[in-house]
Amino acid sequence: MKCLFKAAVIGISLAASVSVFAQSNAPITRAQVRAELIQLERNGYHVGDGDQAHYPEAIQEAEARIAARNGAAASAYGGAAAGSVQAGGPAVDGSGAAAR
Repeated sequence: MKCLFKAAVIGISLAASVSVFAQSNAPITRAQVRAELIQLERNGYHVGDGDQAHYPEAIQEAEARIAARNGAAASAYGGAAAGSVQAGGPAVDGSGAAAR
């Protein structure tokens, strides 16, 4: 009985954790799909041009360009921000003497 109870608790906890990571099933509108297609076309992917030989690469490149544009400003990761950094020397006050 104890083993059955443990198995039930583990099963319920696994089922609950899977539902947490599930994607939203909210339907997207026609306008959202159209806006996404326009954005892909502006970034080099052309729907219906007949080039199905390079389909996965072409759409992935366009999506990468879009992500680079949209994500570069919002990302917390990446290159150094503009500014100046000095390290290795003592701090100097306005009179030229080292501050302590």
